[in-house]
Amino acid sequence: MYAIIATGGKQYKVSEGDVINVELLKADVGSTVSLEVLMLNKDGEIIAGDAVKSASVDAEVTATGKGKKINIFTYKAKKNIRKRQGHRQPYTQLKILNIKA
Repeated sequence: MYAIIATGGKQYKVSEGDVINVELLKADVGSTVSLEVLMLNKDGEIIAGDAVKSASVDAEVTATGKGKKINIFTYKAKKNIRKRQGHRQPYTQLKILNIKA
């Protein structure tokens, strides 16, 4: 059984026991969060739309952190204008506990 969940403007395919990194959530480490379910596959049967409104996915917050650093470099040709920036995207690590249909 797996579910398609939505969080942070992205969609993820998850099963019980999976560990995923999602956009930063306002939740403490060790707490449990409930995620929005878009689609559910239960033994080959696809459940979606209004029928999946009662389903939920519970996940435990295992860690928070920052992702790999990316470098942003912009310049204007022939003008001696250069700008370098770095960015590390914050994330929340979730462990999927159970999928309730």
